Amino acid sequence: MSSSPPAAVEVTAQELQGPGVVFCPNPKMALWSNHPRVFIDVATTGQGQCPYCGTLYRLKAGEKVHAH
Repeated sequence: MSSSPPAAVEVTAQELQGPGVVFCPNPKMALWSNHPRVFIDVATTGQGQCPYCGTLYRLKAGEKVHAH
């Protein structure tokens, strides 16, 4: 049985919250697929994965995260 790879969501620097994080589930996800909200660091390595649903959040190519 093969499992499909987790969904990948590209985000821009402007979509990052606070110190360079996104939250999952994101507003575009279906209500039935909700799980507890988690904050995922994308700024440090350019990507991060949700421990609940496996969604991969990736900073769009060429995006720069500005320090405050």
